[in-house]
Amino acid sequence: MLTLDFLCPLPNGLHARPAWALKEQCSVWRSDIRFINHRMNTHADGKSSLALVSTGTLFNDSCSLEISGSDEEQARRVLKDYLDREFIDSDSVQPAASAPVAHPLPRSLSRLRPHLLTGSILAEGIGSGELTVWRNDSLERYRSIPPGPEDMTRLEHSLAELADNLNHQLRELGGESKTILSAHLSLIQDEEFASNIRRLMRDTQLGLASAIIDNMEAICDKLLASSSDYLRERASDIRDISERLLDITWPEYRSQDVLHLTRPTILIAEDLTPSQFLNLNLSQLKGMVLEKTGRTSHTLILARAASVPVLNGFSVAELSVFEHQPVILDGQCGVLVIAPDEPVKEYYQLARQLADARSERQRRDAALPAVSRDGHHLEIAANIGSALEAPGAFSLGAEGIGLFRSEMLYMDRQTPPDEQEQFEAYQQVLMAAGDKPVIFRTMDIGGDKQLNYLNIPQEENPFLGYRAVRIYPEFAGLFRTQLRAILRAGTCGNARLMIPMVHSLDQILWVKNTLNDVKIELQQEGLRYADNLPLGIMVEVPSVCYIIDHFCEEVDFFSIGSNDMTQYLYAVDRNNPRVSPLYNPITPSFLRMLRQITTVAHRHDKWVGICGELGGETRYLPLMLGLGLDELSMSGPRIPEVKSQLRQLDSAACRALADKACDCRSAEEIEALLNEFTPQEEARPLLALENILFLEKAWRKEQVIQLLCGNLCVTGRTDKPAELEEDIWQREEIVTTGVGFGVAIPHTKSAWIRHSSISIARLPSQIDWQSEMGEVELVIMLTLGEREGINHVKVFSQLARKLVNKQFRQSLMAATDAQDILALLETELSF
Repeated sequence: MLTLDFLCPLPNGLHARPAWALKEQCSVWRSDIRFINHRMNTHADGKSSLALVSTGTLFNDSCSLEISGSDEEQARRVLKDYLDREFIDSDSVQPAASAPVAHPLPRSLSRLRPHLLTGSILAEGIGSGELTVWRNDSLERYRSIPPGPEDMTRLEHSLAELADNLNHQLRELGGESKTILSAHLSLIQDEEFASNIRRLMRDTQLGLASAIIDNMEAICDKLLASSSDYLRERASDIRDISERLLDITWPEYRSQDVLHLTRPTILIAEDLTPSQFLNLNLSQLKGMVLEKTGRTSHTLILARAASVPVLNGFSVAELSVFEHQPVILDGQCGVLVIAPDEPVKEYYQLARQLADARSERQRRDAALPAVSRDGHHLEIAANIGSALEAPGAFSLGAEGIGLFRSEMLYMDRQTPPDEQEQFEAYQQVLMAAGDKPVIFRTMDIGGDKQLNYLNIPQEENPFLGYRAVRIYPEFAGLFRTQLRAILRAGTCGNARLMIPMVHSLDQILWVKNTLNDVKIELQQEGLRYADNLPLGIMVEVPSVCYIIDHFCEEVDFFSIGSNDMTQYLYAVDRNNPRVSPLYNPITPSFLRMLRQITTVAHRHDKWVGICGELGGETRYLPLMLGLGLDELSMSGPRIPEVKSQLRQLDSAACRALADKACDCRSAEEIEALLNEFTPQEEARPLLALENILFLEKAWRKEQVIQLLCGNLCVTGRTDKPAELEEDIWQREEIVTTGVGFGVAIPHTKSAWIRHSSISIARLPSQIDWQSEMGEVELVIMLTLGEREGINHVKVFSQLARKLVNKQFRQSLMAATDAQDILALLETELSF
């Protein structure tokens, strides 16, 4: 017998797809091949994918193949090559998508007073239909079927028929559906699946039906006991194929309550198996509320692929009282709207249209490169606090994760996270990132981030106290556990390690020694780890700036924490209202310090990023580019706007601006320089055809404002339509914007508008503007930026005066298309 030892390289563990691939490799040999998981002390036939899945094997588990037979030497040689080179490629599963963040209810919806129930979003989108309950089918009725002499033959026929059915579906389906059904087919074709059922019938005298159910429960129990979320979710797949097998074998026992969707439906269920989902009429399935579904569920993956919005956070019992009522499932605000009236339906009809148009624009813009007008690349990365945020950040155009706040894993709990939990979180981010870099900041805890289980005493000034790297020697075990998890996860992608709050070279030398000790431990334990993980520090303590050259000899990169650096540099507590006005990173001293850091670091071929709030401020982007920073990291939603502005900048002009800023004598002088330098984006006209809309329907006031603000997002003039709409409504509460003559002029000066705009909606008939000035059929909305030189009240007044002129008013109302209105306003108005 020959033995082949290896560490499981599969980030998601040995689930159905890689198990099937390994089984295929083993099945070509005459030799017996046993798979052993040494951590779990589980054994399996290497030629059975189901048995392999049941071993509970996770990433980096110590495993062996025992090969015994006439071709064992050749088998060992070929299998070793497969495990070393190709096995990892069989793990095609991506991490779960980030948990979508629910948007606040827009005023244009809340003013309509809908009946709302609030839940959590699993899959985004908006759907409407009749609320219908899926009632789970109990399998207990099958247990009443007695054993029979034909059970063995019946099992073979039913397995063959189920395989035929799956193959037929595979020929018709593609994408995620095909991948998931292929895994199901591999499970039923696995000899162990049928062998276990035969053994149960033989050893316990069970009938076929009871043996199928007992086999299902035994496998599910093993999967549900796994520490891997992904493997626990696979229990649903085992239930799925077992239930299908029962239905095929005894069609007369099949539930008569099969759900046929004949009209638009919002489905409520505890859970659905993949085949139950695929057997639904997806053209009529407009949304689902799933009480017990997890984020890695195959059913949820299929729902996202089919653009079916999904909520949870409700029980089936809670919602059953509303069965058969019309509802709207809002996967943007995370609410279920019960029995919507006509105005609410109109709101959602418009919201769907605007969401589709925004998604199309975001898909176009996210793929554009982060380069200046003259071709200088500046990496734009995201700051995140959990693995679930990563996919969303990349969909917004992030080129990496510039700051993973690992301390979030330690917060709001009674004990610290163990190595496996941390490993899975770090691995998930790296898998979402692919080859993009991910910087893991080690735990920045202590000080202002108190954890009860560490018993660190409260301090008078926590920002200058016992925190971050300063606590690591006392809590060395905690730190080493984190290093182990990051090093192990580092084999899954482009990981980097960053130490916070460093102020002396001694600290980083201690960290490097500890890191080397941990690597030796992992090597001695036979665990895979990233040996050459780039090491960097956060530059947030001013003393570091004077010895950057020394740090360049010990670390690979620097990331400036502008938030803490600012308060340390100025001795200003940013949370103290009496001195917080002094907190301002845009001063000559701060900018000179940034220039010093980048200049010295670049001289030593080290890159420099910034991961504080300053990195995402579009107003100061020209300075960051001009000072030579290599990377800016920010919250995900800021990324599209920063990348868009970067494409308008010339790096040489920004360098000249930064040099002038460093020579200024005050923050005020720097702001004046920036005012002269702006606007950075190519100017867009106040009036444009894209913002003049002729409506076919007389919407309510709420929907007209919703449409005009949403259209500004679609045309790239705002990234925050809901916030812009809120500013419009606040003005509406102060003073009526109806001006008479059938015209209303809603207006605001807002921080949420990127390009000042005049938007126009021409209605087919008059509507109630809730104004003493009467009904309106023409809406002219003014949205000017906060820094816009034009006064929105003056524009409002100019328009109101023009409307007094009967000839102008008649010409405006007589216009038959957007071009006519644009030509008239450009002729008559001056700003």
